[in-house]
Amino acid sequence: MKFQSGETVIAVLHSPREKLLGILGEINPAGVSLRSIELGYFDDWCRSIVSGEQHLTMTDHFIPMWRVERISRDAADGGLDLDATEAYL
Repeated sequence: MKFQSGETVIAVLHSPREKLLGILGEINPAGVSLRSIELGYFDDWCRSIVSGEQHLTMTDHFIPMWRVERISRDAADGGLDLDATEAYL
C-alpha cells in the first residue's frame, strides 16, 4: 500500500503516545511530514468551525521515523476533505 502526498491519514506515535489526524506531506526514511491536529481534538475542532468560534488550526509537523508506530489511510465513508475544511477557515 503506497501512500500519496495529500491523502488524509491517521498517525499513531509513541514516546510520548499521540494520535494525529492530518494531510500527508511526505514519507521518507528520516520521517513523516503532516499538516495535522490531535485526533482527540477533532470533534471539538469541527464543532468550533461550524459554529464560527475560535479554534486551533492544523499545524505542520515533522515526525522522526523512530516515533512512528503506525500510519493508516483515513477511509471514512464519503471521505473527509481536510483541505476544504482548512480553506473554509
